[in-house]
Amino acid sequence: MQIKIDFTKSAQENADDYYKRSKKLLQKKLGAEKAIKDLEKKLSGIQSSVLKERKTIIIKKPGEWYQKFHWMHTPGGLLAIGGRDAKQNETLNSKYFDDNDLFFHADIFGASVFILKNGVNAETTDKECTAQMAACYSSAWKKMLPVVDVYAMRRDQVSKSTEKGSISSGSFLLKGEREWYRNMKLELIFFVMDGELRVIPGNALNKLAGLNIQKYVTVNEGKAEKAHTAKEICRRLDYDDVDAVMRQLPAGTFRLA
Repeated sequence: MQIKIDFTKSAQENADDYYKRSKKLLQKKLGAEKAIKDLEKKLSGIQSSVLKERKTIIIKKPGEWYQKFHWMHTPGGLLAIGGRDAKQNETLNSKYFDDNDLFFHADIFGASVFILKNGVNAETTDKECTAQMAACYSSAWKKMLPVVDVYAMRRDQVSKSTEKGSISSGSFLLKGEREWYRNMKLELIFFVMDGELRVIPGNALNKLAGLNIQKYVTVNEGKAEKAHTAKEICRRLDYDDVDAVMRQLPAGTFRLA
């Protein structure tokens, strides 16, 4: 290290100059250290605020083919799929209704077709759950009916054509005895499992006990609008995809238990 000496000053004066310089440098060092600490504190506060405000990121996995419809897995593990509109009802009948399946429809004009896969061999509980889903996704909800009857039919009993040709869109030709499910209550259960929104009918509530679900929302007919209801369901379930909830709600108004 090189030290410059002012020969016009005495050794003591030179030493005093360097002492004063060292004090100034020390003060600058302490000031810089304080400034760094202040910046670190502010940065920590900003990061904390960002973490609090950041919403949960929903990672959407590649969907299963049936997720474009209304769907559920029954207590017995069978898949039930329902049309969101008349076009999907047609698709379900023409593409996904197989010989061992059952066709469910509420006994009212304007309703989703529900197909219970392997329904011919299903337990009564699985059929009743599918019947209640068909009831909920019918015009009975919008009409505020407390209950509605639902019937089930086999593949060979449901057709889209007669001897005179095809019948109108959204209509089906039904023949033979129907399997009836009377007075199906309009009630749905919303919950989240593995980050995915699930919907089951109220009569499948006991299924949740085996799934270890901590939060669920029971949805009935009421006076609340769909958008408000969807946001409230998201809040109660700590779920962020309001649009997904909107798609799973029937047409009409709602009350959350």
